[in-house]
Amino acid sequence: MNETISATRTVTPPAGRSAPRKSGGWTRLQIATHVAALVPLAWLLWDAWNGDLTANPIQEVTFRTGRTALRLLVLSLAITPANTLFGWRRLIPLRRALGLYAFCYGFLHFLTFVVLDYGLDPVLLQEAILKKKYALVGFSAFLILLPLAITSTKGWQKRLGKRWKQIHKLAYLAAALVIVHFTWLVKADITRPIAYGIAVALLLTLRLPAVRQAVTRWRSAKSRRRPTISAATRRGESST
Repeated sequence: MNETISATRTVTPPAGRSAPRKSGGWTRLQIATHVAALVPLAWLLWDAWNGDLTANPIQEVTFRTGRTALRLLVLSLAITPANTLFGWRRLIPLRRALGLYAFCYGFLHFLTFVVLDYGLDPVLLQEAILKKKYALVGFSAFLILLPLAITSTKGWQKRLGKRWKQIHKLAYLAAALVIVHFTWLVKADITRPIAYGIAVALLLTLRLPAVRQAVTRWRSAKSRRRPTISAATRRGESST
């Protein structure tokens, strides 16, 4: 995915800023991201071990893996807009990890539906996918994310060249489908799906070339004004 499952790049810190501390080749921020992404899975396994997955454990696993997949997908899509708005370049190496974790939780969500809920019965699965709108949309989102996960490596990025970015922009389509899937699944309270939909729409807006250029010009003008203000302040202080 262009923003979600992109190859990790080495980031050179701006002048005047120290490089982020690393441990075993990973920054502390990267380590924290991996740990945070694994916490929902650890929590799910802990609840399963202790029998705390409510009266309907299959439904609980389905909901929890699906929600986590959506959260991580939206976070991965937010990396580039965050860098555009605030210049947070040290977040960029997190895109690939967040995207892959989103796919992993989506895969667990899919396996729960296929194996635990429908017992790998092809007839029941075909009937569910074709007759239940939320299942069809969710399956479509999974099919989009699958090739994006496979082509997330640097090797595939080199093979595909310019097409790689175009292909990985489909992550936004996958996110939209997941939100529709979530909306149709919960039926009654659609507050959360709407919130996610608004977030994805804003992130997509920030990716538009005209918007990105406007934000870039605003940041450049703001950075040029800072030295002038500082110099004037220093001159005022020296005169007193």
